[in-house]
Amino acid sequence: MKLSMADPLKRMLLAAALAVGAVTLVLQPGVQADQIPAGWKASGMKAVGYSDLDGRNGAFKMAIKNVGDKWYLYMGHLWHRGWTIVDVTDPATPKVVKFVPWPQENTWTIQMEFHDNLMITALQRAQTGWGGDPNKPFDEGVVLWDISDPVNPTQLSHWKTGSTGTHRNLYPGGKYAYLAANMPGFDGQILVILDVSDPKNPKEAGRWWMPGQKEGEKSSYPPGSISFHGPPVIEGPRAYLAYGPAFVILDISDVSKPKLVGQLTLSPPFKPGGTAVHSVMPIPGKNAVFANSEAGNEMCDEPLNHATMIDIKDPTKPRLMSVFPLPVPPKGLPYTDFCDKGGRFGPHNINNEYHLPDVEKQGNLIYLTYFNAGLRLYDVKDPRLPKEVAWFIPPTPTKRVGPIPTTKLEQQTEDVLVDRRGNIYITDKQWGLFVLQRTRAAGAAAAKKATTK
Repeated sequence: MKLSMADPLKRMLLAAALAVGAVTLVLQPGVQADQIPAGWKASGMKAVGYSDLDGRNGAFKMAIKNVGDKWYLYMGHLWHRGWTIVDVTDPATPKVVKFVPWPQENTWTIQMEFHDNLMITALQRAQTGWGGDPNKPFDEGVVLWDISDPVNPTQLSHWKTGSTGTHRNLYPGGKYAYLAANMPGFDGQILVILDVSDPKNPKEAGRWWMPGQKEGEKSSYPPGSISFHGPPVIEGPRAYLAYGPAFVILDISDVSKPKLVGQLTLSPPFKPGGTAVHSVMPIPGKNAVFANSEAGNEMCDEPLNHATMIDIKDPTKPRLMSVFPLPVPPKGLPYTDFCDKGGRFGPHNINNEYHLPDVEKQGNLIYLTYFNAGLRLYDVKDPRLPKEVAWFIPPTPTKRVGPIPTTKLEQQTEDVLVDRRGNIYITDKQWGLFVLQRTRAAGAAAAKKATTK
């Protein structure tokens, strides 16, 4: 039940109901929990909570912060300019506590990142076809915020690239942030290392790009096919990068002069372009890295996407170990291949906020969003034989809130974050925030019985 206590009639009805004991209600600020949309399907997972984010569906990147007895989930937005903070202390009743707007239209605010009390939000020119207009003004770069008051961020500074902005960035704490930045004189995004030790006056400390990105350089790849998607994964002096069309390992012991250690080109044979390698994640104790592309075209109208394991026993010569099995639709649906469902089908984001103390640490499980196939969970205990062990698919949306997908209105699961309590959060282009939990240990049951709600 949703009640606006400013409505006199509703106040009268509520008072009458309470008087006869018909309603038990604890009044508190903000809206009560939203009903979980019906029609979801799952195996090994279930939906436990949902928020329509005060009508701002189409949330994107997420990060989480535990402060005292409160848990706050932060997120960017695709179709709205700004960032939402949600209280997820009770995962069954997520509540919006703050929306932080950004004033400039024609600007993406889809990415945000933080560690401790420093938050870094990405600004980027909105893409044509996604509501953007290349001829209109936009904001770009990164904005640094103090979040020592977790629900009232205070802006500290705004660093600009001088080009079209930044995409998915990393701030693992400490002196440096690692940006996927569009910079003047370069084709595609490059790695820019930003010194944020004085967050009111951030300064570039180093950069690295793939040969052929800088104006005047020759490249072995076609124009427009190289770009650093971000974020990198930093382990000591090593940086692991999803740098389409390749997986790249850098030595950043001198951040002013990063050096190439090794790389593995994955396109061809897999899909081309800057998102040919979208995400990477080293698997602890295995000399192996997970990597995936991002599906770009709807109805599978492109070369095959990939989710793969890469052997880095010799970091100078990374090599392919295995390819993950493709998701298969549950029985009883009007399609037998997700390519025919509508929208994009293919991998996208993983539980990437490994550096946050309140996020589940990387082990043998890979949480991978798959657009119209929802969220997929894989066990990589044997990295040569990855196995799907659970999945969750949101229902088909009942109304459109953004122009994508274009072929057909369908759910498109975007980002995933798993907190250390075991709660799984997913966002979607058309829906709000789903909160999930696993219903059994991965690999405990060989036979999968789908659940529909």
